[in-house]
Amino acid sequence: MIKYAIFDLDDTLLDFKRGKREGLTKIMTKYGVSDLKQGFDTYTKINYQVWEAIEQGQARDALLNTRFSKAFNLLGIKVDGAAVEAEYRSSLDTNFYKLQGVDELLSDLKAAGVHLLVGTNGVKETQLRRLKGSGLEHYFEDYFISEDIGFAKPDKRFFEPMFKKYGNLTTNAVMVGDRLQADVLGAKRAQLNSIWYNPQALVVQSYQPTYVANSFKQIKKIILNA
Repeated sequence: MIKYAIFDLDDTLLDFKRGKREGLTKIMTKYGVSDLKQGFDTYTKINYQVWEAIEQGQARDALLNTRFSKAFNLLGIKVDGAAVEAEYRSSLDTNFYKLQGVDELLSDLKAAGVHLLVGTNGVKETQLRRLKGSGLEHYFEDYFISEDIGFAKPDKRFFEPMFKKYGNLTTNAVMVGDRLQADVLGAKRAQLNSIWYNPQALVVQSYQPTYVANSFKQIKKIILNA
């Protein structure tokens, strides 16, 4: 059995896509985007570029404060990027949607004696509020969030506070997440095993994970039987 399971949050345990879509719909409707599909597609492209830069070590806050101004500019609309980012962040703070089966997974792992940790990129206040609002916070012993640490996955320095607190995790821990670029690569750089949560059964094209799980049942089986 694996002793420590480090869980990503967004689209691994929490239904970030649902909350994001609701938040973006409100923002784009407010600022006059008539074609929501075009708006979503434009924002998604810019947002991917922003998070790719953040994961490469560039300044997080400055980049996040430009993603809406850049996206809306491509849509022909001028906005205050930092102000819209604050509005969007407020919406995300109340995104408490959980993926189906999350409580059963975490409850079973905790009951089996697995130590559960959160390891997520994002804004500390937002992530902690969502953990509390979703009712998931009581499953976890500790939370490691990129804003607090100063480094984001896949930077191996993201994991240093975990190693400092819990000792050598390389032989008894696993990183569980949905993103190859962040979770799997980050774990590899930190010499940790990884489980790629892949419910859409996508083909691995890079950053080979230690394990691949298409369901929470598979995640549980890997952690308890490894």
